[in-house]
Amino acid sequence: MSLREPPAWDGPSADPNDEQFGDIVEPITLDHASEFDTVLVGEPYDGAVIGRRGAREGPTALREALTGVKTHHFDAGPVESVGDLGDVEVLDGDVSTVQESIREITREIHASDALPIFLGGDNSLTYPNAAPLLSESLGVVNFDAHLDCREVRGEPTSGTPYRQLHEAGLDAYACVGARHFETSTAYAEYVDEQGGEIVTSEAVGDDVESAAERALDAMAGVDTVYVSVDLDVLDATAAPGVSAPTPGGLTTRELFRMLRIVAADDRVAGFEVVEYAPPLDSRELTAAAGARAIAHFLSAYDGDSS
Repeated sequence: MSLREPPAWDGPSADPNDEQFGDIVEPITLDHASEFDTVLVGEPYDGAVIGRRGAREGPTALREALTGVKTHHFDAGPVESVGDLGDVEVLDGDVSTVQESIREITREIHASDALPIFLGGDNSLTYPNAAPLLSESLGVVNFDAHLDCREVRGEPTSGTPYRQLHEAGLDAYACVGARHFETSTAYAEYVDEQGGEIVTSEAVGDDVESAAERALDAMAGVDTVYVSVDLDVLDATAAPGVSAPTPGGLTTRELFRMLRIVAADDRVAGFEVVEYAPPLDSRELTAAAGARAIAHFLSAYDGDSS
């Protein structure tokens, strides 16, 4: 398993005062990852998607969208110190083989001092992205319309990563933005049996800060927190370019606010944005939302505290 050479970054604005992510992200090799607070890692794979495919094109499109996003957050100031390791070279094979081969490289990335930001790719890769962190007590905050804790029947899918992580020793789990009538009773009961927390999209709409705090309260006692954003957590009007867009989801503003709250937790050790499928997008709405989700997360993450 290896990483492809990262692309060049260049902000598209002609105004020299417009510092954009294209101006600050530096293509790097894994040997230099420790010199950066955060590193981007693309995962062009959608071989395990239950619904509509297209997420293999997500990493390139998310980078393109992020390139033109300005680095300044009014409260936190500019984002700095971001490297790009390029894309994981995904081998041919069944899903289990792909997961194990990707886990080899994610283990090396986690071993550096930089926080990895995985650009998906489908949700099945959450398992190899987070699994190297199971050497310590680990909790996952999952922003998602679905619980993704299906049983593995034959091969893993985009709906099985949290079942796999629980069976491998996951200590805590919170799903934020889950939708009524999008999850089977058996899976809701499974999460309850594991002691997990389900924060519905309605609860987020009632009180964003309280919803984020409920998720973090569920992480009590763990040493490490991994954060996942499946872009189908957003309402279909904001994110049509996903495998399973549905109504009743979060607004972008709600998601961005919660990401800043969670990213400020000094136990955060990994972040991902998954399930963006450019061929299914409309007017690049989902790309814009995904890129800004990354920017908001970075604005609150303190590389010196983890």
